[in-house]
Amino acid sequence: MNIRWKVTALIAALFTVLGVAQIFVARTVLMPSFAELEHSDAEIAMRRIDYALDTTLDRLAQSATAWGNWTGAYRFMQEPNRTFVEENFTPVGLKQLKANVLMFVEPNGRLAASATLDFDSDRPLELDFMRDHSLPADFPWRAPLDGAVTGLLQTNHGILMLAAAPILDGYGHGPALGMSLIGRLLSAAEIQRIGAQAQANLSMLSPRSPTARNQMAETDALTQVYRSHNDIYGRPIMSLRVDVPRDITRRGNLAVRYASFCLAAAAVIVLALLVWILDAVVLKPLARVTRHAVAIGEGRDLTTRLDAEGEDEIGVLAREFDCMVARVSEARNKLVDQSFQAGFAELAKGVLHNLGNAMTPIGVRLSGIRSRLRAAPLEDAEQAVAELRRGDSDPQRRADLEEFVLLACEANAATLKCMQADVEVMTRQTEIVQSVLAEQMGATRNEPVIESVRLTELIAQTLEVVPDAARQRLHLDADASLTAVGPVKIARTALRLVLQNFIINAADAVRETGKPQGSLRIAADIVRDPDGEQLHLVCTDDGIGIAAEHLTRIFDKGFTTKSMETNYGIGLHWCANAIAALGGRIWASSEGPGRGTSMHLLLPLEARNCLATARAA
Repeated sequence: MNIRWKVTALIAALFTVLGVAQIFVARTVLMPSFAELEHSDAEIAMRRIDYALDTTLDRLAQSATAWGNWTGAYRFMQEPNRTFVEENFTPVGLKQLKANVLMFVEPNGRLAASATLDFDSDRPLELDFMRDHSLPADFPWRAPLDGAVTGLLQTNHGILMLAAAPILDGYGHGPALGMSLIGRLLSAAEIQRIGAQAQANLSMLSPRSPTARNQMAETDALTQVYRSHNDIYGRPIMSLRVDVPRDITRRGNLAVRYASFCLAAAAVIVLALLVWILDAVVLKPLARVTRHAVAIGEGRDLTTRLDAEGEDEIGVLAREFDCMVARVSEARNKLVDQSFQAGFAELAKGVLHNLGNAMTPIGVRLSGIRSRLRAAPLEDAEQAVAELRRGDSDPQRRADLEEFVLLACEANAATLKCMQADVEVMTRQTEIVQSVLAEQMGATRNEPVIESVRLTELIAQTLEVVPDAARQRLHLDADASLTAVGPVKIARTALRLVLQNFIINAADAVRETGKPQGSLRIAADIVRDPDGEQLHLVCTDDGIGIAAEHLTRIFDKGFTTKSMETNYGIGLHWCANAIAALGGRIWASSEGPGRGTSMHLLLPLEARNCLATARAA
């Protein structure tokens, strides 16, 4: 017999023994204990009901304590005002508290403020114990309270679950200026909710019912447990009854009959448990790594990380994958930067090439015009005309001069006609040059590369290309808001160049103050409007500042407040054009010379991915 049959026989024998043992135990031990189990189950159900009711009262007590130990409430009790009541004692507030009654009571029992609400009709409740705007004289909680108290109170609208707490100064100190009371009607819906919370069938009885006392009763179908409750005066106010079906006995009678199925169920449970463990330990982590890899492969956000903490093979694989993605992201950033610079170089190369092709015919025409002008007898004609005007030549000489002037005029006229034709051709060729420039300008309108970027990393990348002198002159203060906004989808390369200009300009502004070192604070926030989300970036330095009349001109081409020998007024003009091309805007603010400058940048954002979605999946 091979091991497969041995294991099969052993399992069959084991199940046979377990089946016989189960029948024996069921008939001699389990059946007599089923009734006791039902009684115990019924008692546990009633304890769950008690716990659910106590929990509800405790939550009311927590709300009463929170309202009582509130600085605003303490000030209100010192100086009552109608605004506080209108803002806080509202139907919306009562619904949020899930309370039908909210009261502030002075130490003498008078109501300082109160609000009631019927959840069914959304109308105020007329409660009998509040009719005189004061608590009843025998109300047991009129004495100063040391802490929160809870209880039940009979009202004209039914039983009220009530909690009270002293009104303190917000730090748990006194003296108490009264107490806050919060109440919720113990309606049929509330009874049903408490029963559902305790997973039991709950009913409320009158305390005068003949069976409404602490006892247990049985019928053919149910085990019933009764529990009475007193109000805050110590008088019986209600009884709760829990109905527990006698399923244990019924099921016990069937237990022996279905004992064989228990073995199959055990096998199914073991199988399900193994599948669950395999799913939790292997399949789910592996699926998460797979989804993350697919998302990265589709070109989504490269800033997301798995951040696996496990020490098993999948955890090591996830961490190594994160490292790989980080290296890919770094390489991608470098590639985009190089492509950005290469694009400019290629564009310039194309412009020069096309302009060279278009300018060559114009140069040839100009060279021809210059040759014709050199060959034309202009000077000789001028001398002949001058000699004819003097009139001192003999007739033969004068006739020769007139013949020469006539021939020169004919030659010059022919030259002018040729030059006129060349000028017309050159005009058409100039139009071709203009069309070439227009085509190249159109080629610069390509869509920018949008990337998911963390602003702190972008600033670090920008500092790498800032001159050492500028970095040494500035202390960069990265505000916490840069981290708070999280990853944003922007044209990283263009924004990095804009920030580079801002940092260099801030360093120059600090140098002009004569200080050895200054500071530049960079902050960010997300502005939301009907058109979508926008990134608001603010760079504030403590440099020389900008005069008010220059604030609107600093982005004009050629305008600068620096020396024209070292600055040509191009940087900020380029920044304004670059941000405008991305659909944003840029502006500056300053309190005047010597007061520093703030550069503001507002840039539309692409739809941001929720990193938590991928991680939760």
